[in-house]
This record gives sequence, C-alpha cells and structure tokens, in this order.
Amino acid sequence: MEKTFGIIKPNAVQKNLIGKILTLIEESGLKVVEARMETLTKPQAEGFYAEHKERPFFGSLVNFMTSGPVLLFVLEGNNAVENYRKLMGATDPAKAAPGTIRKLYADSLEANSVHGSDSTASAAREVAYFFGDK
Repeated sequence: MEKTFGIIKPNAVQKNLIGKILTLIEESGLKVVEARMETLTKPQAEGFYAEHKERPFFGSLVNFMTSGPVLLFVLEGNNAVENYRKLMGATDPAKAAPGTIRKLYADSLEANSVHGSDSTASAAREVAYFFGDK
C-alpha cells in the first residue's frame, strides 16, 4: 500500500467542506490513516513550502496557509499519490476536470481547497514533516 499526504486548506475548512472532501476521498478507495486539525505557524508553512521560497507567490501562499485551521492527513491505497492527484484536479480550478475536488470547491488558484503530494518522494517527505513525531 502506498501513502500520500494531503491538506484541506483554510478556505475549505472555513466553508465547512471537510466532510464533503473526505467523503470524495473515501469513495475513491483511499483510506485516511492519520489526520489532525492544526493552524500552521509561519515557520511551519515556510518550511513546508521552502521549495517555492524564491517564487513571487511565496509570501502570499504562506499568509494564506496560516490564515486559519487546516486538516493535515495521510492517505493509504493502491497508487495513492496518482489517485489522489487525479481526484484533486488541476492546480488551477478553471482547468480542473468536472467532479474533481478543486473544480467543486476551490475559490482561486491559491485558495484551491486541497494540497496533495506530487510524487512518492514528496509524500514521504511531507508525511515525515507533519507526522514524523510518531
């Protein structure tokens, strides 16, 4: 079984979409094996998104991700990374396929409701970043 990491972002949490998003995930065959609510600190968000530090959107992304609570979670299933990425849809919700999480619930490119690991290597790093204390 493969694992991947996800976040339900502040805009989706604020709009009470956690249950709807988790239902889509579970109906897709993925299983939530760890989860917790947390409001990210600025250092946590900066560390998590460090690969984007030189990009012009970095400050705005950190501010958004620290603007309210998020749901951090680990998913498990066959081809979990690829299957969750398909379920999320394109990063830009305007380009996301119908029925995907971002098409259904995103507010904008930045406030696109969910994050998901883009590879098994990223998944391992991201799971360890938030759940490595276990």
